[in-house]
Amino acid sequence: MNDDEKDRSRDGWARLRFAIVGRLLAAPPRRGELHEELARLAEKSWRHPQTGEPVRFGRSTIERWLYAARRTRDPVAALGRPVRRDAGAQPSVGLALRQLVRQQYAEHPGWTVKLHYDNLLVRVSAALGPAPSYQSLRRFMKAQGLHRQRRSRHRDGVESDQARRRRPGEFEIRSYEVAHTHGLWHTDFHHGSHKVLMADGSWRTPLLLGFIDDHSRLVCHLQWYLEETAECFVHGLVQAILKRGLPRALLTDNGPAMLAAETRQGLLRLGIVHERTLAYAAYQNAKQEVFWAQVEGRLLAMLEGVHALTLALLNEATQAWVETEYHRRVHSEIGSTPLERYVSAPTVGRPSPSAEELRRAFRAEAVRMQRRTDGTLSLLGRRFEVPARYRHLERLHLRYAGWDLSAVDLVDPRTAEVQAPLYPLDKLRNSSGRRRRLSSPPPNEPAATVGPPPSGMAPLLAELLREYAATGLPPAYLPKESKNPEEES
Repeated sequence: MNDDEKDRSRDGWARLRFAIVGRLLAAPPRRGELHEELARLAEKSWRHPQTGEPVRFGRSTIERWLYAARRTRDPVAALGRPVRRDAGAQPSVGLALRQLVRQQYAEHPGWTVKLHYDNLLVRVSAALGPAPSYQSLRRFMKAQGLHRQRRSRHRDGVESDQARRRRPGEFEIRSYEVAHTHGLWHTDFHHGSHKVLMADGSWRTPLLLGFIDDHSRLVCHLQWYLEETAECFVHGLVQAILKRGLPRALLTDNGPAMLAAETRQGLLRLGIVHERTLAYAAYQNAKQEVFWAQVEGRLLAMLEGVHALTLALLNEATQAWVETEYHRRVHSEIGSTPLERYVSAPTVGRPSPSAEELRRAFRAEAVRMQRRTDGTLSLLGRRFEVPARYRHLERLHLRYAGWDLSAVDLVDPRTAEVQAPLYPLDKLRNSSGRRRRLSSPPPNEPAATVGPPPSGMAPLLAELLREYAATGLPPAYLPKESKNPEEES
């Protein structure tokens, strides 16, 4: 299993465990009912994240996952497999062998790692210590940037040195309500019936994005936008979280903005269960649809006399209507005002992260190959420079938002920690010719030098010739002498 497969396996286990206990976090069972819920989950079969085969987990195991997720603000990270203590450690290659490997690489930079390893076995001796395994040698050469170089077309090498489910209608429909605030949020876009006047004199039909708490019917955030994009959706969701806190689950439809990689991965990093409605089943998000009727019947009806309605005025009027009327009027379904129920009801919400943490959470992940020639990578049609200290990495794990490429980060796939920001390639600045000197090798590591051209036969081939000569057999080929042109004439 390579590094990428291990990363996907670790992330897959975290997703599976969060999917099992996520519903218990969003709707905690009543006192005395936890044992039954755990037993029910233990009887169910789940899909193994690596093999896809059905697998079951014991009640005590699920209970341990539940408590681990409760104790932290990031339940997905807490449910992931921990990183090995020896991860990233220096490969077990002795100092003398390292010097021998560097010397051999300097003489034969075009050899494969396997060829280096086979020749190293011939040259190793008792004084140099035991020979490392092939995997240890491969990891060492990869960590030190000793990659195989393409052979130059010129024998002198001058050129290379210079430019090195379920279906609707089959089940009955019932109204529902979660038992805690922040247990479930509803969200959707609504196409308004009024147009707004733009600065250029044109008219646009705005869309209203809203987030409603299922238990209290409180509007967590409400804002009008001109487009239904992932950027607008994340912009509104971040404001809702900053105002009210982190919910346990979010119910959306299957629109492109809700299914964007930035949205899905951001919800997962924040430990929010992403619930989606069935196709052509708007009744599953009925609380949101009922609220849109109030927006049209009261808010927009009071704006009919405004002929030059702007987006800024529409948003300002919307905030005033929500905070001073909707939140303070008795809701016929719950028998109290949304604000009163929101304050008095039990909650499963969590404190909101900072604005910077939220901005970095809603980003997509990508893996790109680093160009060894100039230390750059391509992302969405743009090239970015990679810091020289990461020049030994072949595959780079990135996080980015498609609408803001100024915040591209290089992350560690094992711990998800940000290692360094990446900036777009500035060709104009690089044209000055100023270059930073590469960092020196670690202590006790000899510096990489360009060795002389290969001298003599490789040790492995010389050993093979001696073994072949010891058999006493003649060479298995017939020599063909070339004719002298003078004799032919």
